[in-house]
Amino acid sequence: MRPADFDKLVEKAVRRIPPRFRRRLHNVVFVVEQEPPRPNLLGLYEGRPLTTRSVMSEGFQMPDRITIYQATHERIARGPVHLEQLVEETVWHEVAHYFGMDERRVRAAERRRRRSARD
Repeated sequence: MRPADFDKLVEKAVRRIPPRFRRRLHNVVFVVEQEPPRPNLLGLYEGRPLTTRSVMSEGFQMPDRITIYQATHERIARGPVHLEQLVEETVWHEVAHYFGMDERRVRAAERRRRRSARD
């Protein structure tokens, strides 16, 4: 897939974040890179989670960064529809880290989200 087309999938996934969460995303940038630093990594959140910030840490700060890795998604996806679904799930996963959820809590929330989507 052309990088520009993959970027559009990521943009679409970000737009699908419910407004109540999207409104709280401040000073965070979404980036697409081709290959991850570790095998099979779909995305990576780098920054200071919202739950660890305080009013004392106000002022200029570099933006948090959510990176989505295109090649990993393309290798795992079983087709275009599955690729779009994987990108959306990865964006959600990394945004959950931004909001302070650790890996265990993110995985539990993903399982609940999948169950509710099937019901």
